[in-house]
Amino acid sequence: MSKKLYVVIPCYNEEEVLFETAKRIKEKMNNMISENLISEKSRVVFVNDGSKDRTWEMIEELHNEDKLFSGINLSRNRGHQNALLAGLMTVKDVCDVSISMDADLQDDIDAMDKMIKKYLSGKDIVYGVRSARTTDTAFKRITAEGFYKVMEKMGANTVFNHADYRLMSKRALNGLAEFKEVNLFLRGLVPMIGYPTDIVTYERSERFAGESKYPLSKMLAFAFEGITSLSVKLIRFITVAGFLMIFISFIVFIYSILSYIFSEVSRGWASLMISMWFIGGMIMMSLGIVGEYIGKIYLETKERPRFIIEQFLNEE
Repeated sequence: MSKKLYVVIPCYNEEEVLFETAKRIKEKMNNMISENLISEKSRVVFVNDGSKDRTWEMIEELHNEDKLFSGINLSRNRGHQNALLAGLMTVKDVCDVSISMDADLQDDIDAMDKMIKKYLSGKDIVYGVRSARTTDTAFKRITAEGFYKVMEKMGANTVFNHADYRLMSKRALNGLAEFKEVNLFLRGLVPMIGYPTDIVTYERSERFAGESKYPLSKMLAFAFEGITSLSVKLIRFITVAGFLMIFISFIVFIYSILSYIFSEVSRGWASLMISMWFIGGMIMMSLGIVGEYIGKIYLETKERPRFIIEQFLNEE
């Protein structure tokens, strides 16, 4: 019996690309249905993350014209990760398997066939992994690859060159539902689920229309969110830095005693100021890192909802 697939696509101000995305993915879904890879009850779910343009109206139009398309309208903008989670958690009880992807048509839709085949062979999670970064600028390529390497060094278990294009079975979705973090970094959480996994490589295309929702500033914030959500190595770094400062201070103390005994050279104002600024900077940085973790603890203990759904358009 064919499995019911739900494709979850977070959307934020995607009116320039939405109809083209719907057109291409409809063709792909119909092909997979005709090949008996998926059930005819499969759906495409667009999650509107508080868009300020006509995105939600266009989703409603698509739904009214074709039952293949469903829509989830969040009560306000909650960010890409929360919007994606909202879609996955909404469909987990009505689907057999899900695939998440972005709306900008950079993810290769044709890779979905390979994902489904790997799922049918027994894989619960299949990651879409970029085979190369030929479409990126040199700066984007260096910073993106550096992001994954830093995440690995900091203890976050991520899949290299994988974003949020992935397949998850029903039991993998139920496993994800067990994680209650408010500070979401799905690229690090999904590998923690376990279950049999595999990858599918693909070439990422240029964005069809519109602008990227992740400029450098957001990418850096996203990376810091991932590190502090999944790893305590920054806290340990403070401890190591503290011991290092104590060691350096001991050397400076010995040097100062020897200088006082064997030389009449007075200590300089510059060395004193450098020491003060350096130690002050270390203290401020350490307080900032500790404060970041305390802030996350504060948000977790409040147990605020990660998303609130205003409307769900779906037809079985």
